[in-house]
Amino acid sequence: MVQENNATELLRWYVESGIDEALEEQPVNRFKAPEPAIQKPSPLPTAPVSQPEGVADAGGTPPAIMPPPVTPTAPRPPKELVSRNEAMKSARDAAKAADSLEALREAMANFEGCPLKQTAKSLVFGDGATSANLMFIGEAPGAEEDRQGLPFVGPAGQLLDRMLAAISLQRSDVYITNMLPWRPPGNRTPTDSEIAACMPFIERHIELVSPKILILVGGTAAKTLLNTTQGIMRTRGKWLDYNREGLATPIPARAILHPDYLLRSPAQKRETWMDLLEIQQRLNDTNQ
Repeated sequence: MVQENNATELLRWYVESGIDEALEEQPVNRFKAPEPAIQKPSPLPTAPVSQPEGVADAGGTPPAIMPPPVTPTAPRPPKELVSRNEAMKSARDAAKAADSLEALREAMANFEGCPLKQTAKSLVFGDGATSANLMFIGEAPGAEEDRQGLPFVGPAGQLLDRMLAAISLQRSDVYITNMLPWRPPGNRTPTDSEIAACMPFIERHIELVSPKILILVGGTAAKTLLNTTQGIMRTRGKWLDYNREGLATPIPARAILHPDYLLRSPAQKRETWMDLLEIQQRLNDTNQ
């Protein structure tokens, strides 16, 4: 019974850590073209003895029948590899052409420049009020988000809902999304190339929602969108400006600790509570 409980706890820990895929022992190059199958030659049929059709020979054996010719199946061509520069240009063009959130979602669904799309189950676009004054941007979807196709619905998302309730807000009062719409395998940190490929989409996403306050959830989102090398502990606790070409004016931005981090480090909730109070005050001043 002790061993069974230990195994159950181990499986639960795997699921909570985002380990939900079985991998092979040897690495597989998914970009390598598949090798064509080797077609073994069929043995030559024996020519039948000339005799009337349907009549067996003296030994009772029916005449041999020629098998139909085998047409070899051509291997499926692999997806065309796209360079980083080509992916960024394609993303910029597609994002710029999107004049609505629905058009942006369609452009992202058709985008082939980020390899994460091939391993994710869902495109996780956004959730909440599309004209909200407060916009939250995280890093990337997790396992539960990938399954449901919505941002921040796992354990970290449930904590975010409670954080919003603490300052008299609901999910329907704000807009929530991520920098990347596809989940990195195993919830790993996105690579620089993956972030660069998706940057035009999140920048256009911000333009279309046009929030009055931007909340950057976690260190990756804060460093990328604020264009800084400072860690989250130095970035949080202060008001900064998000500014990009295409914006009429800079948007006040605030970096907060990621709820997933707070679940692992409850002692840091006090600092986040102070951030939430200042966000609430800034939002009230904006709405007046």
